[in-house]
Amino acid sequence: MATTATTRIKSVSYAKYGYIFILPFFLVYCFFQIWPLINTFILSFQGNGAQTGEWVGFDNYNTILFATQDDFSAYAVAKSFREGLYNTVILWVGNFIPQILLSLLLAVWFTDSKLHIPGKGFFKVVMYLPNIITAVSVASLYLQLISNQTTSAVNAFLIDAGYIDVKNPVQFEGAKAFTFQVFGGGAGWSRGIVMFIQTWMWFGNTMIMMMSGILGINPSLFEAAAIDGATSGQTLRRVTLPLLRPMVVYTLITSMIGGLQMFDIPYLYHSAPGQTTGLPNLSTVAVFVYSNFHVANMENVRYGYAGAASIILFIITVILGSIVFRINRDDDEHRKKKERKALIKENKRLMRLEKQGGVL
Repeated sequence: MATTATTRIKSVSYAKYGYIFILPFFLVYCFFQIWPLINTFILSFQGNGAQTGEWVGFDNYNTILFATQDDFSAYAVAKSFREGLYNTVILWVGNFIPQILLSLLLAVWFTDSKLHIPGKGFFKVVMYLPNIITAVSVASLYLQLISNQTTSAVNAFLIDAGYIDVKNPVQFEGAKAFTFQVFGGGAGWSRGIVMFIQTWMWFGNTMIMMMSGILGINPSLFEAAAIDGATSGQTLRRVTLPLLRPMVVYTLITSMIGGLQMFDIPYLYHSAPGQTTGLPNLSTVAVFVYSNFHVANMENVRYGYAGAASIILFIITVILGSIVFRINRDDDEHRKKKERKALIKENKRLMRLEKQGGVL
């Protein structure tokens, strides 16, 4: 009979409990993310309207990408998609550039030990607050501040000051291009307002991300730069920015994904007053998809066009994300990684030869 000292003690593995704990997340993720993506891909190859459910191949892609004026109905769909894609890119670039610059500037200020800014915590909270406000609330707020209505704060002020006539308020919404005409109606400020709203909503979150990246840098590097007589600008360019590159890449990727899927603010802010449905004056790709999914009757439904637009947007996101990673890749680290893989492969080959009785 085995004694206690000689009894083999079996190790207990708790890995299965970890899998059980994360199982609900993966079930929900597959149901609400993976399956809709697969279903969208299937819908992109099916017909629209009376042809809903019928397999049409790449016709939807061909229509929204290459339709000409020879086919009026197809060209109208293509024109709407192209305008939405153009607006999406313009709006994202227009809000990301000032957002990243402002966030980086504030992050450097708030993390600089030489600057004794009173009330840092208060300012951080105030700047982050717009990020937690719902898009509906933000759109309603700016509709009260800046809109085509004479009751909006800006138009009411200009009317009271005598700059404009009550019958001719400034048209902040609806115009798709910038113009230099400020008063007299038709001012092309719509994109600029949406860019400002998006920047105002998200710069606080980006600032927190930049601050976390800066605080993760070894303080001794800043001390060494100060001892060497580097100025604040030199420290920012030579120390902070190079070491902050991973965080900037992460912010760029997440901002690009969110920007290309931009829907709420353009739709809510530029919808016609009193309407809850219908295509807004300033469309994006996400708005194009939504407007083709939600129609008055099934005869006009365009699941195929909406699915094709979604897949095209997905492909564009993947391509742009790959380009960003490729540009910001550390070539030395990538080269070392390839060398390690080659060395491991060669070692495995030599081990196989040794087992087979080969000569090394």
